[in-house]
Amino acid sequence: MADVSLKEIALIVGVVAACYWNSLFCGFVFDDDSAILDNKDLHPSTPLKNLFQNDFWGTPMSEERSHKSYRPLTVLTFRLNYLFSELNAVSYHLLNVVFHAVVCIVFLKVCKLFLDNRSSVIASLLFAVHPIHTEAVTGVVGRAELLSSIFFLAAFLSYTKSKGPDNTIVWTPIAVTVCLVAIATLCKEQGITVVGICCVYEVFIAQGYTLPMLLDAAVQILRGKCSIPYSMLQTLLKLIVLMFSTLLLVVVRVQVIQSQLPVFTRFDNPAAVSPSPARQLTFNYLLPVNAWLLLNPSELCCDWTMGTIPLVESFLDIRNIATITFFCFLGSLIVFSLRYPGDSSKTVLMALCLIVLPFIPASNLFFPVGFVVAERVLYVPSMGFCILVAHGWKKLSNKSVLRKLSWICLSVVLFTHALKTLHRNWDWESEYTLFMSALKVNKNNAKLWNNVGHALENEKNFERALRFFIQATRVQPDDIGAHMNVGRTYKNLNKTKEAEESYMIAKSLMPQIIPGKKYAARVAPNHLNVYINLANLIRANESRLEEADQLYRQAISMRPDFKQAYISRGELLLKMNKPVKAKEAYLRALELDRTNADLWYNLAIVYIELKDPTEALKNFNQALELNPKHKLALFNSALLMQESGDPMLRPEAKKRLLSYVKEEPQDANGYFNLGMLAMDDKRDAEAESWMKKAIRLQPGFRSALFNLALLYSQTAKELMALPVLEELLRYYPDHTKGLILKGDILMNQKKDISGAKKCFEKILEMDPNNVQGKHNLCVVYFEERDLIKAEKCLVETLVLAPHEEYIQRHLNIVRSKISLLGAAEQPTFPGDGTAAVGGKKIPFENLKEVKNEQKTTQTLNSNINKGQSNSKKRTEKNNTDKETKKKSTKEIKDIEKKRVAALKRLEEIERILNGE
Repeated sequence: MADVSLKEIALIVGVVAACYWNSLFCGFVFDDDSAILDNKDLHPSTPLKNLFQNDFWGTPMSEERSHKSYRPLTVLTFRLNYLFSELNAVSYHLLNVVFHAVVCIVFLKVCKLFLDNRSSVIASLLFAVHPIHTEAVTGVVGRAELLSSIFFLAAFLSYTKSKGPDNTIVWTPIAVTVCLVAIATLCKEQGITVVGICCVYEVFIAQGYTLPMLLDAAVQILRGKCSIPYSMLQTLLKLIVLMFSTLLLVVVRVQVIQSQLPVFTRFDNPAAVSPSPARQLTFNYLLPVNAWLLLNPSELCCDWTMGTIPLVESFLDIRNIATITFFCFLGSLIVFSLRYPGDSSKTVLMALCLIVLPFIPASNLFFPVGFVVAERVLYVPSMGFCILVAHGWKKLSNKSVLRKLSWICLSVVLFTHALKTLHRNWDWESEYTLFMSALKVNKNNAKLWNNVGHALENEKNFERALRFFIQATRVQPDDIGAHMNVGRTYKNLNKTKEAEESYMIAKSLMPQIIPGKKYAARVAPNHLNVYINLANLIRANESRLEEADQLYRQAISMRPDFKQAYISRGELLLKMNKPVKAKEAYLRALELDRTNADLWYNLAIVYIELKDPTEALKNFNQALELNPKHKLALFNSALLMQESGDPMLRPEAKKRLLSYVKEEPQDANGYFNLGMLAMDDKRDAEAESWMKKAIRLQPGFRSALFNLALLYSQTAKELMALPVLEELLRYYPDHTKGLILKGDILMNQKKDISGAKKCFEKILEMDPNNVQGKHNLCVVYFEERDLIKAEKCLVETLVLAPHEEYIQRHLNIVRSKISLLGAAEQPTFPGDGTAAVGGKKIPFENLKEVKNEQKTTQTLNSNINKGQSNSKKRTEKNNTDKETKKKSTKEIKDIEKKRVAALKRLEEIERILNGE
């Protein structure tokens, strides 16, 4: 085996870098969303064991909706990327390019087993620049092909060392081969096919047999004319070990998928559900289609599903000629390689093995796959193609007449392929560029129209997105997902009637339930989301809540493990004021998925509604154990701790709020509640700082403005509170407490009785029964020395609050003063804003004890309206601003104790509910 020189490595690495440098500027597109952006297995907080329990997309293998793609080692490399750069796409693309360069170098070493140095380098260069590889290299999820190929080729190279002197068996390379095959299979399933290549190599290359020789030996042995040669026994022993190892890997793989194949629909692979002979004719036609992509990669497409390649439904279809031609050519190569001895036939045989055997898992031969054609699965088969091309070029270049022409043709092929690869990489820059490039090749694939619509939808360009979604329904009228997309876009455009019509069309296209047949196996899991989307739409109408609930229950009856239906139904039941049933729904969802932090969060909200803060806090903590950065759990658990009144919980509440503002630095609510905590702990300067930051982020923040003014009034900075109150009342002229506090300051600090009077009169205009406003107006009358009016006012106030002792006592004081003074005696008024009556003071009732707490309670619900390939989650905030009472400062001990009941009635509760 010839070694690879440093010059050859440098050449290959340079060519790969020249072809793929621009892939570093591409983002996460297409399947990258599910495998990278939405895959929790990449997060350091996820236990490593989950990688070996979930599929490539992060779905538990035990779930029916799992794709059954078991590639834990590939996911592990994604996790390492995430560890160093999180979701920075550059690092992911860079590692893919490095892996591709490694594959090219190892492939060069393999080529040197069957080709001379020059031809080997040519084969490796062709492999390095071939445009068919852009999906595997530039698409991040294509890393499965790259990693599997490295160990695939390494296993083969190891096996070639298993033959010792005098045809003895060297077991160490065989053991290494088995281990490398297992690793390759854990990167991608097709890695196991290298065992077949090793078997062919052992029989026809290492032992030098040809098919006629094997047939002749078999005939002789069967006739009893000779015994089995020792060398053949050695070969059989090695093959048995290889096959047994392979069988063991297959058994383990079947156990991993729990003997279940993934569920695909007719949209993914129409031929798989077609009757004979259309199914067989189409599958056979797909073979020359794949071969043509290797020969002429001029028109590449990221998605070949649905109607991209029409079914071959008749023997008279002209495309059958391509199928016959392909099989004739392939058959002639097989006959040549197996019948004749010599290096040329051996090279052709190994090239054919590399083309055919790794392609078998994607050929629909043993089981249906979820695509019609996929360019990335041609990554390993293209190795055999490159060896065939290099071998053919060698034959041509050896002829003096064709030498120059062969070099010119080779140079043109390499140069044009490299340019095509470089240009193709830019198509993968974004989802919009990728799917628009695909539509140039194929306009009969509704999925492509849908995906362009999704890309535009992500940019909030709903009008354009709608046109692409509608076109998808025209291309494929029975595409459930396309009608769902149309409905969702109409909803985003606030066209509720049109949205409901589209959802109803999608619902009508759902397969009908067949008694005794498992429904879940007959429909794509995402298509059941039509019930969720329709229910989410109609529940905006309060009169149709029961109808929405019926849709959720219908989805659950069709699929008892439909977690999203339980989540959505739980949210609806909360809206219907049925928290007990909502609790049952969330508990059922948790039975299906106990690792979902959002579910624990939602259950905590239910316990809040059930007035069980202890259980609510436990569930918030459980959500944070699963996801320490769960923003809403951080925020609401902190508020729950704050509202508990337990000083021991305040440090943890502050810690969580600080974590929240780190995650959401632009959310004023976080800073506001940090300010409220600081007020509770008497850290006035810190509270002032947090409140000011909240107001800077959200001008007109009602609660922050009021409480900042309140803070100033409590810390003897009443004059600083006035500008804050002016700003508050500019945004909210009817803010009762703001008016009361302003009146207090005007009366006691500014001595502006007229201004205070206007504040209290405005309160009574808005609410004639406001006890505190009316009582304080009575005090103003007293300050104006109008005792008769003050008496009348207090009488009216006492009617409103007959059980308030302080009002009765103040009335008695005023009446006593009137009777004592008579007509000649006039009262004297001190300058502190109170009236001296009989040696006692009537205090001016203010709001220094009132503060505001912001409470955000919301349930989380996955947004099923993102289409078929993407189920990105959305969260909605339901904010509750609540002003609660703070402990009395007891400035006037005799009176303040009596104000508690009045202050409770003055508390203002604001609820801002932003539903779906």
